Amino acid sequence: MSGVLPSVVEAIGETPLVALSRLTAGLDGRILAKLEYLNPGHSKKDRIAKRIVEDAEDAGDLRPGQPVVELTSGNTGTGLALVCAVKGHPFVAVMSRGNSPERAQMMRAFGAEVVLVDQAAGGELGHVSGDDLALVEAEAARLARERGAFRADQFQLASNVLAHQEGTAEELWRQSGGEIDAFCDFVGTGGSFAGVARALKARRRSIRCYVVEPAGAAALAGRRVTHPGHRIQGGGYAMGALPLLDPDDVDGYVEVDDERAIDVARRLARNEGVFAGYSSGAVVAAAIDLLAGPCQGGTVAVLLADSGMKYLSTDLWSDDAEG
Repeated sequence: MSGVLPSVVEAIGETPLVALSRLTAGLDGRILAKLEYLNPGHSKKDRIAKRIVEDAEDAGDLRPGQPVVELTSGNTGTGLALVCAVKGHPFVAVMSRGNSPERAQMMRAFGAEVVLVDQAAGGELGHVSGDDLALVEAEAARLARERGAFRADQFQLASNVLAHQEGTAEELWRQSGGEIDAFCDFVGTGGSFAGVARALKARRRSIRCYVVEPAGAAALAGRRVTHPGHRIQGGGYAMGALPLLDPDDVDGYVEVDDERAIDVARRLARNEGVFAGYSSGAVVAAAIDLLAGPCQGGTVAVLLADSGMKYLSTDLWSDDAEG
């Protein structure tokens, strides 16, 4: 990337790939982490926001000045808010009150209208379940109808997968020189896993791709859900199927519990200088487990989905965290 860009939208993508050599000291193998929190909206979801809006504009499904509505845990909403701000579309983000408040603040800063939906009975702040997401989905659908808005449906639209298949995965391959043996990803919509796995396996079918889920909410792995209120925000909604996810591209499933995800996220900051969120801790923990098991001696690639700045009010960075 060089020269002057016409807008911040063109700054999305081409994030750095770094070796986590300090966290893997003593392990046989390496972890390559793509720093997706260095996108303009501080998450990997900037990529799909750009692709969804531009594909819809090109197809005539999104007219000039037409509003855009989408449900979000905060990251897709932030990406859509900044893309819509540049392209002149009013944006309405619909989000559960269970997500961290920093996310709503960021979206409002980009000019978005943020509609917060109460959690399902028994819900707790910082713990967003599939039941909570269902309530958010119903409100997003209602608002899209009422406002005559384009629904940027990240759980259904192929643009989500294509953004990662044609962007993220190609960057990973080029930056690593093709030296990738495995890929693991924390799943929300399934779009980043689906796109990257599809592209990597097209390059070399032997690359193994693993879905990372919260312990106790590993519905995709076919396990009984015992902990739907886990603390790893942005995914793990305990939904048994995701339209964008092709089971044929999944070579295995790795479960990571809340405490391990938090511990590894803190170690990323202290030992690697990488300030990322809960799910980043989860995927790196999963990659460590893979290097100690079926991927020993290999290279595991991961996406660090978002910034630790989005969780300053949560227990991820609580004052009593060990230094």
